[in-house]
Amino acid sequence: MEAVVVLVIILAVIGVIGLMSSVKVVKQYERGVIYRFGRVNALPKEPGPRMLVPFMDRMTKVNMQVVTMPVPAQDGITRDNVSVRVDAVLYFRVIDPIRATVDVQNYQFAMLQVAQTSLRSIIGKSELDDLLSGRERLHEGLELMLSTPATGWGVHIDRVEIKDVALPESMKRSMARQAEADRERRARIITADGELQASQKLSEAAKTMDANPSALQLRLLQTVVEVAAEKNSTLVMPFPVEMLRFFDRAAGGTGGTGGTGGAEQGAPAEAEAGSPGEQAAGAGPKADPPAERAALTEPDAPAPAELPRAAGRPQIPDPRSSEE
Repeated sequence: MEAVVVLVIILAVIGVIGLMSSVKVVKQYERGVIYRFGRVNALPKEPGPRMLVPFMDRMTKVNMQVVTMPVPAQDGITRDNVSVRVDAVLYFRVIDPIRATVDVQNYQFAMLQVAQTSLRSIIGKSELDDLLSGRERLHEGLELMLSTPATGWGVHIDRVEIKDVALPESMKRSMARQAEADRERRARIITADGELQASQKLSEAAKTMDANPSALQLRLLQTVVEVAAEKNSTLVMPFPVEMLRFFDRAAGGTGGTGGTGGAEQGAPAEAEAGSPGEQAAGAGPKADPPAERAALTEPDAPAPAELPRAAGRPQIPDPRSSEE
């Protein structure tokens, strides 16, 4: 009797253990793949409590959430021969748990390796400008390259993005100089455009002031008011050039005739009277002209031609004659 009780207890314990091992709970973000005697069941188990046949079924849970996988940085050379280091991030999820567990040994490791090779391939096919500014097209290319093997593994690629592009220091300096030159070019163009617009407006303003001379005076007074508002000790008054020309014409018209007559009348008197120095020089002994002295010193030399003398003007004696 006691042996029967012990046997019943043993069977009850075995039954409880088997019952506990046969009941599985599948979470909402998981799917259960059932293997019965090593053969996979055609339909995965949905979320909730599931009963398995003890010692016959084995269940593998597959996570159906979106997996965020960072792709390690890859070194490569772009199509325009620039060495870069690019890293990316991959977002994918499992859509067929049976294929993800049966067709591939480790789908996450497989996706990581495919992402690295695809990233290196896309670096070699692209230029540096595309990696820096045209990333949307590269993202689409990477997604297409990853989707081809992932579809057969029951994995869906949500998106893939390039995170960072590391450039050499020399290339960074070259790009900085290029950006600085471009900014300077744009600044010069904007300045020249402003000068052109200002010249057009000034030309229109000059035409308006030419038609209305009073506008120039008003502008002059406004300038004086602006300068005086600065509380300066010195006030600079702009003077119109037209007024200076008017005074010049007025002075030349009145003083020109009188001055000419006076000069003509005063010339004979000056010629007759001579300067006091000339009168004083004429009072002394008459000196020999240079031509006569040359004839005395060199008797064989030809006599020079006499220079015409101005009528009514006494000749200035040579001071060296007295010394001789």
